[in-house]
Amino acid sequence: MKKLDLRKQYKELYTPPSKQVVMVDVPKFNFLMIDGVGDPGTAQAYQDAVAALYGVAYTLKFAIKKQEAIDYPVMALEGLWWVDDVEKFTMAELMGRRDEWQWTMMIMQPDFVTRALVKQAIAEVIKKRGDSPALAKIRLASLREGKCAQVMHIGPYSAEAPNIERLHAFITDSGHALRGKHHEIYLGDPRRTKPEKLKTILRQPYK
Repeated sequence: MKKLDLRKQYKELYTPPSKQVVMVDVPKFNFLMIDGVGDPGTAQAYQDAVAALYGVAYTLKFAIKKQEAIDYPVMALEGLWWVDDVEKFTMAELMGRRDEWQWTMMIMQPDFVTRALVKQAIAEVIKKRGDSPALAKIRLASLREGKCAQVMHIGPYSAEAPNIERLHAFITDSGHALRGKHHEIYLGDPRRTKPEKLKTILRQPYK
């Protein structure tokens, strides 16, 4: 049985310090992705999207383990977040406009996962659990972020704003400009971890 652990292989991308912002160069990765809009705390579409992603990700994992003798852990949930006309709002205002948040939720996949395998996995999830509108929205796509700054946020998601502002200030103070979408990587399970102990990587591409 071959073992693969992308999080260990790309350790520098998943272990930023919480005390300081660091710069990284993020290569192209493949992800299961699903798009949506709305407050992640209340929008049913968000809950359905996350459930669909995990269902397909785990189905792929077990199918590949059985068929190809390759074992790998399912990667952390990640999210790209943005709003229209973001420059018009302060961070505090953005935090209060959660219904307007647009998002792409993602789970990284090994390179050998193909669109055909994803299609088969979706069909298997439907067979076992029934159909869901979210399943039809899942796609396999690549993302190359390149130069980014990132920091580890420890605590509840609702307390991220100061660290996001610190992240942005680091980029501008370094003579660079923000680009792309705000990126979060959720290393903790909010169902099992106390809010004050949750670990979330906050990442921002720059130019």
